[in-house]
Amino acid sequence: MAAKFTDDNFDAEVLKSKTPVLVDFYADWCGPCQMLTPVIDELADEYEGKVKIGKLDVDESPETAGKYGVMSIPALIFFKNGEEVSRGMGFKPKDVLKEELDRL
Repeated sequence: MAAKFTDDNFDAEVLKSKTPVLVDFYADWCGPCQMLTPVIDELADEYEGKVKIGKLDVDESPETAGKYGVMSIPALIFFKNGEEVSRGMGFKPKDVLKEELDRL
């Protein structure tokens, strides 16, 4: 199951993480975001212990979404050592996301 990131825990959970992190910026009302949710949950289980994978609701945590310039969702941002290393917009198939995660 994917982790839940918020404005309050983003620094500790993402930026200070010892492992790479994939953050799915989403909203409940977003159709493509809803399609991506099961993919994110599957990846979170598959990569447990290797990559931290979680979701951040842009409506509940607008400060973090704004800080990273998220203007459309879903937005997928990959972090390593507290730095953004890659980003993607829109729905991505599981195999495409796995390739990116494996590069981390």
